[in-house]
Amino acid sequence: MALAITTKEEIWNELRDGLTKIYKFDKDINFQRPVSTKEFMHLYNHVYNFCTGQVKVTANRPIIGQEFNGYDLYERLKKFIRDFVSEYFVTCKDLEASQLLEKYTTFWKQFKFSSKFANDIFAHLNRHWISRELDEGNQDVYEIFNLAIVTWKTIFFDTLHQNITAAILKLIEQDRNGEKIQISLIGDAISSYLELGINKHDYHANLILKAHRPIADLTIYQNHFEKHFLEDTRRYYTTESTEFIQNNSFTEYLKKIELRFQEECDRCTNYFHESTQDHLLKILDDVLIKPHTELVLSEFESLLNHQNGEGLARIFSLFERMEELKMFRRMLDQDTEKMLRETTDKFASPDMNDPKQYVNYIRDVHHHFSTLVADPFKSSAFFVHAKESMDKAFASFINRNQVIEESKSLSKAPELLARYCDLLLRKSAKNSEEMELEDLLNQVMDVFEYIEDKDVFINYYSKLLAKRLINELSVSDEAESNMIGKLQQMCGYTSNLQRMFTDAGLSKNITENYRQYIVGRPTEQHVNFSIMVLTSGVWPAQQNFICQIPKSLSLCMDSFTNFYMKQHNGRKLAWLLHMCHGEVTDTGLNTKNARKYTFMASTAQITVLMLFNEATEYTLAQICEHVELKKEQIMPYLQPIVKVGLVKVVGSYSDLDDNVPDETKFVLNTEFQNKKMKLDLTKIRIHNEAKKDVEEVQRSVVDDRRHVIQAAIVRIMKTRKTLKHNQLMTEVLQQLSTLFQPQVPMIKKCIDLLIEKEYIKRVENDKDTYEYIS
Repeated sequence: MALAITTKEEIWNELRDGLTKIYKFDKDINFQRPVSTKEFMHLYNHVYNFCTGQVKVTANRPIIGQEFNGYDLYERLKKFIRDFVSEYFVTCKDLEASQLLEKYTTFWKQFKFSSKFANDIFAHLNRHWISRELDEGNQDVYEIFNLAIVTWKTIFFDTLHQNITAAILKLIEQDRNGEKIQISLIGDAISSYLELGINKHDYHANLILKAHRPIADLTIYQNHFEKHFLEDTRRYYTTESTEFIQNNSFTEYLKKIELRFQEECDRCTNYFHESTQDHLLKILDDVLIKPHTELVLSEFESLLNHQNGEGLARIFSLFERMEELKMFRRMLDQDTEKMLRETTDKFASPDMNDPKQYVNYIRDVHHHFSTLVADPFKSSAFFVHAKESMDKAFASFINRNQVIEESKSLSKAPELLARYCDLLLRKSAKNSEEMELEDLLNQVMDVFEYIEDKDVFINYYSKLLAKRLINELSVSDEAESNMIGKLQQMCGYTSNLQRMFTDAGLSKNITENYRQYIVGRPTEQHVNFSIMVLTSGVWPAQQNFICQIPKSLSLCMDSFTNFYMKQHNGRKLAWLLHMCHGEVTDTGLNTKNARKYTFMASTAQITVLMLFNEATEYTLAQICEHVELKKEQIMPYLQPIVKVGLVKVVGSYSDLDDNVPDETKFVLNTEFQNKKMKLDLTKIRIHNEAKKDVEEVQRSVVDDRRHVIQAAIVRIMKTRKTLKHNQLMTEVLQQLSTLFQPQVPMIKKCIDLLIEKEYIKRVENDKDTYEYIS
């Protein structure tokens, strides 16, 4: 039967024996806990029993109950730790260099490990007596683990720190010289410098988090190691760089310092505190790079001319933190622009009205230019810098080249690119194979990436897509869908294009349903026709005019309207007659020629042609009256009819324009002949429509940009709530840069408009700040 321990001395004796076992435990040899769980609880209970003992009185002052017992136990433990650390100190005080460092790090790791256990065993003392003492401001009391660390610092470290630091620096120098060392000694020693800094005021945080390592104060690390390490580094590399550059080539020197930078960064990451790296890199910059800047500048152009990507990549990597990098970027940009000028001189300037010729010219220049600038560096890290410079120069070339200057329109580049897409995606006898078409569209996207005013391209593309879909001229639905997907991925503003494509598909179903609807209705006269129902606000089309149409067409329109409204109650249909077209077939126009001709014509042209079923001659005024269009509106539709010879003009008016008198007579040509059996009267108007498209796009772009800028401002302000004027301008420019380059005056006007509309307001007493109105 075990005897119960009743006195404090007996309790302390058992605690001391347990502590001795813990502190003499070698975790690297035993790989186990220093005491079993049962022993741990036994010691923990001893601490509790010691602290909760009876009332005692001291000679100096009365200390009652647990207060005295806590003080007594703390002092006993403090002496135990001091005696133990002193033994370590005696063992190490006469050692030097690596022997000292090896012994020091071994003792440190063992001591720290043991102190964690001691801290847990004395947890009751930490939570009660020590906590109260700290709350009362006692500067001489520490939580148990911190007490152990402070004791180690006072007895061991403060006496031997110079020798320990010298030993660490010696190991680092040997490592720099390529000698084989026990590298882990450096990390273990540095960790002690970091953990010896204790911020006593963070004690409570340590208790709550149960963090056994102290809150780091970097003063010890900085004063006793970092300062000496940085001085030693400066001396070492000053000597090495001077000797190396005298005996080796510039290229070899770049390789050497790149290696040194990497070695020092790795060493810093693995063993030192993160705050050291910035100081270390600055010293390396000052010693290894700055003294040789003029030499680097002189060699930079030579490396460019010889396309030495490896050497150029090293220069950009080494100078990335320094102001001098701007000089190298400027030199690279100048060299790139020079090569671009040399490249463009090798190619003939294209016709500014030929989209295919223009885009092929751009592609050829880009291919040749990238071969000269970027391709030589593909295998090196310098490729990123070369391509960045190439992209910058090429973007300027695409948006401001000779063709653009001659056209006197900055929107010419996106217009020509959009028209080239139209050539690729429009049905023709020269359409490419599927794989070839995909490659050509990818090349278009390569050029599109450099276009600054992408919104102008989208506007032109939208108009041309609408014509392809309405006239059923797309080479394939898959090709159209793929192109829209590519644009979506590049700039994102393609929701209208996708909706147009969807409308075209739905309209085919509507047409089929309508045809089934009119089956079995023989009492009504029907023309075989197809319908496209376009979503208002999505398609680039507005109601252009309303004209008189033949009765047969009018009946079909009324019939379809009734059919559609039964299925979609509440919707409103507006007929876009200027976008409609159809086929008109003659029946015995020329009695001497049995050939029958078919004419592709617009709505107004169909109405004009049908008039000649009633009479063979009309004045211009009569045509305008029957069709219910003004003279300037009807003229573009009469010109193609006259030009093919289907109708003759009485008089000497070879060119029909708005100045033709109202009395001018138009007579049906009853002797009409043509080699073609099918004539398209709408194609002759394409040139006039192209001019009109340019004007409409220019107006549309200005309006659209105003709305896009206002939407961007509202989005930003809704997120930020309040924002300075300059910061708002910057964020708007950044958000919209992928679509177009907003003009600052336009942004300011949009801000004023939003203030008027009460979306945002200026902050009182700070007119430079805006506030969102929720």
